[in-house]
Amino acid sequence: MRDLLPEETATWSRVERLAEDLSARRGYRRVVTPILEHTEVFAHGVGAGTDIVDKEMYTFEDRGGRSLTLRPEATASVVRAYFEGGLHQGPQPARLHYLGPMFRYDRPQKGRYRTFQQFGVEAIGDAAPELDVEVIELADAWLRACGIDDATLQLNSIGDAVCRPGFRRALQDYYRPHLPNLCEDCRRRFDTNPLRLLDCKKPADEPLQAGAPSPVDHLCDDCRAHHGRVRDELTGLGIEFEENPRLVRGLDYYTRTAFEFWDPGIDGAQNALGGGGRYDGLAEVLGFQATPAVGFAMGLDRVVLAVQERGAGSPPDRPDVVVIAAADAAVSLGLEVARDLRRVGIATVSAVPGRSLKAQMRQATKLDAPAVVIIGEEELDRGEATVRDMADGAQARVPLGTQSAGLVDALRTILAATDASGETAAVGPVPGAEQ
Repeated sequence: MRDLLPEETATWSRVERLAEDLSARRGYRRVVTPILEHTEVFAHGVGAGTDIVDKEMYTFEDRGGRSLTLRPEATASVVRAYFEGGLHQGPQPARLHYLGPMFRYDRPQKGRYRTFQQFGVEAIGDAAPELDVEVIELADAWLRACGIDDATLQLNSIGDAVCRPGFRRALQDYYRPHLPNLCEDCRRRFDTNPLRLLDCKKPADEPLQAGAPSPVDHLCDDCRAHHGRVRDELTGLGIEFEENPRLVRGLDYYTRTAFEFWDPGIDGAQNALGGGGRYDGLAEVLGFQATPAVGFAMGLDRVVLAVQERGAGSPPDRPDVVVIAAADAAVSLGLEVARDLRRVGIATVSAVPGRSLKAQMRQATKLDAPAVVIIGEEELDRGEATVRDMADGAQARVPLGTQSAGLVDALRTILAATDASGETAAVGPVPGAEQ
């Protein structure tokens, strides 16, 4: 587990804002579920026999003897909230999105931590293939807005309860002669979760996958039509994809569409930025009425890493202006000026009073602010402030009226020039903002 310090969080904040904005534009409303849930939500929702449930969940008993688990993923919780909150009685599908931490006791790797952040969406209550396309388009748009425009979309269909049993049998028949040579995990999955045989990342097992049966060759007519519709609509939107017959979801409640976005700059098992698919059987597994649904989860840790590796990260946040009270009598006025500047959308920091002008200027330099407002005894006597452009050292006196319009104009001129140089972004007014 790790801390995220201010030098890193500017990029995090940007990708989170983009997630919120792009979701809202498409009608996906935010849902927040508890970090801690009854263990059975995940034992049933994620599935017994999976590595997550068997090896990776943080599970404990509370003082009342109840088994609780830190959420390893959010989909099961969102489906629970959909029913318990009465969303299934409203307009369908319910379009929901979430942002937040998940927890898994897994071996730390590049871009993977035991506390990790996810952005996800769930569209619950409709089986239309166009909804599959909608969530894929949202994931694609978000990655591109973040600065990742070369991720590859991997697409597959794993069938449903009608056609998947035949595929499972074909898969087991293919692998049965090779069982003694498979890794321990694959031998265990052969009976409990055979679709995961196609997902094994062990180098010794990967050659077998090339000759294994493909799910799309065993689709029933309805699943084949659904998959064809998804492909056609993606093509119509100009979203490129690669058919990947080895991309699977191992649990029976997953149906039809499965997809992932891969980072071409990373080789091997850690190249997935996130993915999702259709899970029409999950609601029933959790004890609710059968309800179709589709969604995705994207790992923010790995996405932020990919953004930074492409040079698209955001610089650390810095103030636009530092207000310096260069005389004890100017402290109260300096606080008022700082408040007024914030009200018109200029990010402002008040320098620590009681220090020399030189010390306060040194603080402004360390904060990397483009501009400084200085109010000393002479400025107080004249009802003015000194505005200094920190890029070239140019200074100007401006009057401090009731609205400080001259001060605001002078600062915005400096900020606009700084923005044009590519060093920072000027902040515009925020109507109705009080601080």
